[in-house]
Amino acid sequence: MRERSDESVPSGDGALPGGMRELYPFLYSGTADLEPVLADVRRSTVEKAEEIVALRQSVLALDGPRLEACAARMAVAFRAGGRLFTFGNGGSSTDAQDVAALFLNPGGDARPLPALALTTDVAVMTALSNDIGFDVVFARQLGAFGRAGDLALGLSTSGNSTNLIRAFEEATRRGMLTIGLAGHTGGQMAELDGLDHLFTVPSSSVHRIQEAQTTVYHALWELTQYAL
Repeated sequence: MRERSDESVPSGDGALPGGMRELYPFLYSGTADLEPVLADVRRSTVEKAEEIVALRQSVLALDGPRLEACAARMAVAFRAGGRLFTFGNGGSSTDAQDVAALFLNPGGDARPLPALALTTDVAVMTALSNDIGFDVVFARQLGAFGRAGDLALGLSTSGNSTNLIRAFEEATRRGMLTIGLAGHTGGQMAELDGLDHLFTVPSSSVHRIQEAQTTVYHALWELTQYAL
């Protein structure tokens, strides 16, 4: 199971309606007979797999042409010497690192592209958080490294992470190509005037959102490689 990302869903058993008992009723069945429990686990697994497949298909149907257009602009930026900077919080921070690794070291015959995850330098992250505030941990790094023609890609399940909003604002000021991945209806990211591309996953489940976002950025990578 994926970690919950950013501040979109509070932690704890009561974070979701019914808490853990509603999510995993087989853990609370109180029965010593494993067969009904295993059957319930199988049913739950199949339902979740079917849900994510349907969600990915709906995202593709909704955003297929927009993904292709975004990848074309990414290819133009990379051709001109642009570099990709990625960022996110919690589970989305690991996705940001996965995006950077995918573009930088794709393997096979794919073209490696310059990419850096802004979540990997613990010294910088903790220094900025301690000395200034967590809201600036990505914006300050883009202010130091970013330049016109670079790319900024941020991931959030809620779209409401303040440090992502600040980062996108800084990237826009610097003339960078900005790409956001969010859930639900996009949150505050959907209200940003300067965001060049926004892809939202229409789900209220943090886990399903993150799984679909993985598909989105892999599609962007593949389409960018094709465009190059």
